[in-house]
Amino acid sequence: MTMQGFQAILPALIAFTTLISRADEPTPIDPSKWDAEIAAFAERDAKTPPPKGGLLFVGSSTIRMWDLETSWPGEEVLNNGFGGSTLPDAIHHFEALVATYEPRAVILYSGDNDLSRGRSVSQVTDDFKTFATLSQKTHSGVPVVILAIKPSVKRWSLWSRMAQVNEAVKALCEKTPGLFYADVATPMLGPDGGMPSANWFKKDGLHLSPKGYAEWTKVISGVLREAGVLK
Repeated sequence: MTMQGFQAILPALIAFTTLISRADEPTPIDPSKWDAEIAAFAERDAKTPPPKGGLLFVGSSTIRMWDLETSWPGEEVLNNGFGGSTLPDAIHHFEALVATYEPRAVILYSGDNDLSRGRSVSQVTDDFKTFATLSQKTHSGVPVVILAIKPSVKRWSLWSRMAQVNEAVKALCEKTPGLFYADVATPMLGPDGGMPSANWFKKDGLHLSPKGYAEWTKVISGVLREAGVLK
């Protein structure tokens, strides 16, 4: 190819390379998009002051859609889940989501949306560490329970990366006093570690069914007893 020919196609090559690199980049995360939902939590709390010493659940739609009162009858529970959110969103809004309360335990589910938006295993792992560190510094001595990222029918292609994050978070919890790992993922897997059965989920193959929540409740309750939070 002549120099003139190369110069002629150079702009197209640059454009193509730019498109490829952008495709590999994670979808931008804008925590400010949740300002209205975070404000709604404050309005809720102003009308009904949250209990001290309750179980504080934080995270994405898996938390938001959970009927916590049914899962833990007789316990004071608070649902600060906001659907579609990521760990950077929870970290950005940490003051309003966690710091303002006086919980007996903090239970976190997130990471699912993060990986689906292209964030790396190391980024998501580091975000879990950041959230846990913030929580422990803010509420010294209060157990933090991190739920494993769930395998799902809809996002099965991401499972290998989810499993890597889960292993890293499990290791973090095992070496860090006050952090507890709730392995809600392993019981969901099919034979030989295959795709979970559809009955764990709603029709969308992503969000948990009543069966899914019931099974998760058993696992988490066991971890909360291990942490001395439940009898």
